[in-house]
Amino acid sequence: MPEQQTSSAHRPESDGKTSGKTSGKANKASALIMAARRPGEPDPLCANVDVTHKCMLHIHGQIMLERVIAALLDSGCVDMAYVCIDEATVLQDGARLRDWLQAGTVVAVPAAGNLADSVLVAAELIEDANWPLLITTGDNALHTAELIKDFVTQSSALDCDVALGLTKEEHVTATIPDSGLHWHWLQDGGFSSCNLYFLHNRKTLRGVNIFRSGGQFGKKHWRILKAFGVMPFLLYKFKLTTTEKLIRRIGRNLGLRMEAVFLPYAFGPIDVDNPNSFALSEGILAKREQI
Repeated sequence: MPEQQTSSAHRPESDGKTSGKTSGKANKASALIMAARRPGEPDPLCANVDVTHKCMLHIHGQIMLERVIAALLDSGCVDMAYVCIDEATVLQDGARLRDWLQAGTVVAVPAAGNLADSVLVAAELIEDANWPLLITTGDNALHTAELIKDFVTQSSALDCDVALGLTKEEHVTATIPDSGLHWHWLQDGGFSSCNLYFLHNRKTLRGVNIFRSGGQFGKKHWRILKAFGVMPFLLYKFKLTTTEKLIRRIGRNLGLRMEAVFLPYAFGPIDVDNPNSFALSEGILAKREQI
């Protein structure tokens, strides 16, 4: 399976929406799943197993990436999944992945040197008719079709360029008090990202550079200053505004209309980053899928 499957894509001149509403897609989105290895040391979760990529680990009996893709496709809101990965051959290690690749439902696209460039390279390979674009990660093993449908439905209805999926702290701690999440605190309380971004149009790609430092803003607050500038950082640091107002302010700084989509799912912002979150996620899946 070659890494680049859609070599005929091109960059459009227009900044207008290219959601495919007249292309026969019935308003469905495509998904871009960030699944490449981080540069540097091997992932600690892969240290003692014969797996090179975290997204290919088995979690509660199923490959993590297959869980992510199944949730996207089963939502009924996504009809294509592009997997951004640095070594496409590893996708052949999963039976469902092989089937999806053969059917053309899943397409591998090459990762670049960092998160921002990887998104930009992938976007170049995705045809206009396959927009809008939902971006997520390959380690959100707990995401469900219901959550994806809720996010896409809400995002599609917003008059904006890009929507961000967030979950409030109280939704998580009421059900999963030991989530281990890092919270962003503002005037309206705490929240965490669900690693869900809905891009209505290609103009939104100008905002991708905020992830050039690697994201993970909840763990490394200095990256907020570097990515968003002084004023958003001060508003954030001293809790001088609300979540929605801050996101809109950041959007204006980027020349984009940005909106928050709050998702009331306790598991929404939990991804698999370390042994603790792996064990937590596996336990949640075991309870969810028990017969």
